[in-house]
Amino acid sequence: MPIFRAYDGTELAYHLVGEGGPEACPLVCLPGGPMRASACLGDLGGLAATRRLVLLDLRGTGDSPAPADPETYRCDRLVDDVEALREHLGHERIDLLGHCASGDLAVLYAARYPHRLRTLTLVTPGTRAVGVEVTEQDRREAAELRGHEPWYAAARAALDETAAGRAVDDVRSAVEPFAYGRWDEAARAHAASAAGQTGHEAQRHFYGAGALDPARTVAALRDLTVPVLVLAGEYDGGPSPDRATELAALFPRGEFVVQRGAGHYPWVDDPGAFVRTVTAFLDPDVHSVQAGGIRLAYRVLGEPAAPPVVLVHGRGGSSRDWTLVAERLAEEHRVYALDFRGHGLSDWPGRYSFELFRDDLHAFLEARNLSGATVVGHSMGGVAACLLAEREPGLIGRLVLEDAPLLLPLDPPRPPAERPDGQLDFDWPVVPSIDAQLNDPDPAGRERLAEITAPTLVIGGGARSHVDQEQLAWMAERIPGSTFVTIDVGHLVHEAGPEEFVAALRSFGTV
Repeated sequence: MPIFRAYDGTELAYHLVGEGGPEACPLVCLPGGPMRASACLGDLGGLAATRRLVLLDLRGTGDSPAPADPETYRCDRLVDDVEALREHLGHERIDLLGHCASGDLAVLYAARYPHRLRTLTLVTPGTRAVGVEVTEQDRREAAELRGHEPWYAAARAALDETAAGRAVDDVRSAVEPFAYGRWDEAARAHAASAAGQTGHEAQRHFYGAGALDPARTVAALRDLTVPVLVLAGEYDGGPSPDRATELAALFPRGEFVVQRGAGHYPWVDDPGAFVRTVTAFLDPDVHSVQAGGIRLAYRVLGEPAAPPVVLVHGRGGSSRDWTLVAERLAEEHRVYALDFRGHGLSDWPGRYSFELFRDDLHAFLEARNLSGATVVGHSMGGVAACLLAEREPGLIGRLVLEDAPLLLPLDPPRPPAERPDGQLDFDWPVVPSIDAQLNDPDPAGRERLAEITAPTLVIGGGARSHVDQEQLAWMAERIPGSTFVTIDVGHLVHEAGPEEFVAALRSFGTV
């Protein structure tokens, strides 16, 4: 357990969890409560698999001793502990994450030391530091969203007792289900650990008199130039998504996300959703847009003024599938590689179809003002691009369909698929949903091919592909002015033959 010395000589403890060497920008994590030990954060739902987490035990909590002066528990004084940790770690800038009340601490740090931050992540954060009030009405409205839960009646009665100031320990424990999106075994274990992790003496001083100056803090945040993520839980009342939106609006580069089905501890409620959102935000090569209520992640390469090319992957893939091709295209183009819903770092909402992927692509093109761009779609992504080109003839400038199946009923139909063991990089319901459509597709998809007006290149993977190549040739014949070429490397044409693939695009004039 490493320690460092704070400004007043107090020796404070922190814990290192996850990957990343000393040269990597650390993610310094401040636990909430206020003044709860960093053990409550765990590995943040698996975020430690890709980032080194520096979990700080604030003074008087966890493995950090109590200070001589209890006034140093005030959150404005704790800012200097965070800065002392940064200096100890030896990094010019850090990624900083604050949960709950430590969201206020993180905001105060950002206001005082903006040049020491690379990013700021605020998870279901406190809002008192900026003068945004969380009301009892917020908490009641959030509670009412859980009216269908079996524990609701008892928890609601306890919540009313708490609001009336008559809470005792039994009453406080009865309201715990409201803090979680699912009151399951993981949530119960997390809630049960709170009593032994909280520094009650420290807690009493955290928001002490003089700790906060909202007007001054808000003024300082206007000059904060780093990216800021404010992540709210759909069922959280403190802050509610509305209050979290107010907080996000104070940052020049603020981004606001609601994690569906989550409460105050989103990494406990849905670790996968939490990790995807935070990973996408922290990765400087990944961007996100909100499209139809879905957060879509994407990667960008090339000069901003260069002609745009949009790459969309197949089923089970992601934007990373295009790495080699994207690097080559980026020499002359602005390249956007998208993660569809249910894939990569985009949201996994659980509902999937060719039409929904089509709508994702449509929303992305509009959100990024990419009307007239070249769109290259592989397999499932090619079907989505084809459906969009049929529906919106003027939206796509040029179209490339890479081994994308024609929507004819499969003969024989695909049997039910079995989910493989282990963790997947995509949401498994994508597979049965798309298989069902391949077995019994909407005939409009093939009947409207003649309505495509974009110059189109159809690329087949040849005899080694499982996609019927004669059907691809038939598809090309139905699309006005299209060209059909074969690159005999199998279904994953752009991965197995990237040089031939790019050459085909250039020969056709697509790029």
